[in-house]
Order: sequence, then structure tokens, then C-alpha cells
Amino acid sequence: MEKMLPIRPRASTQRSTMNFAIVASQYNIDLTQSLVDAAFKEISVLEIGARIDLVWVPGTYELPLIVKNVAARNAYAAITAFGVLIEGQTLHAELIARSVTDALLRIALDYNVPVIDGVVIGTKPLAKTRCCGTDKNRGVEAARAAVAMARTMKTLTSS
Repeated sequence: MEKMLPIRPRASTQRSTMNFAIVASQYNIDLTQSLVDAAFKEISVLEIGARIDLVWVPGTYELPLIVKNVAARNAYAAITAFGVLIEGQTLHAELIARSVTDALLRIALDYNVPVIDGVVIGTKPLAKTRCCGTDKNRGVEAARAAVAMARTMKTLTSS
């Protein structure tokens, strides 16, 4: 498994005018809170002064509906969705993950806004590593993707 995080975008030297949204699942909150905290910290470093709004939902399955409503406001440079699905003895976690991933992609395309899929799926130890670890933290990874995509979209729409 890849142990390195994506390349960190260059930190902005000017006060940011971009707004970011994070939609996060309360289920497995001990893990999702770590993702949210890491993303807030990373976005704040990369886009100084950016507004970051947080919306909580009950579970991962509820992410797409709220992400869609956030996207419809047309107020955010990027939206990041966080959830944690722990694998069990059935395919339930995989089925939820697939449905959520497909819906998030559809929302990004329909609303022309970057929607970063920060849903973590795995065993409890693997999920803890991905959410709370320093080598490969999905919160940091998602924040970097959100900032990079927001900057790319801004460049494309201003030219």
C-alpha cells in the first residue's frame, strides 16, 4: 500500500477568498472527527483565511443528499465528504461505499463543483490508520485534493 500522501499544494501567500464545505458522518465519530480535524488544519494552512463550513449527517449513506444540497447553494469552491465504513462479515459496507461514491461523482458532474470522496472503508485497525495516522491520513489527503481542485476550477473559469 502507498505510504506517501499526495504532493502538498503550495500554501497561498494571500488571504483566501475561497469557501470550502465539509460534510461528515457522525457514525464512527471517533474516526470521522480525526478526518475532519486533519482536513480543517490542512485547508487552513494551504488557503489562509478560507471559510470552512461543516455539516454533520447521521451516517455515510446520508452524505450524498446533503452534499447535493450544499452543492446547489453554489457557494463553495470544493466540498469534501467524510465517512467511515467498517467491514464486517457481509457486503454491507462495500455496497454503501459504492452507492455513496457513485452519487458523489454524479453530484460533482451535475453541479460542476469538486466533490472529494473521503469515505474510508476497511477493518477497524485499517480505518484507524487511515483516519488517525500521520503517514497516510485521508483527511489531509482529501483536503489537499479539495484545494488543488478548487484552484484548478478557479483557473479554468477565470480564463
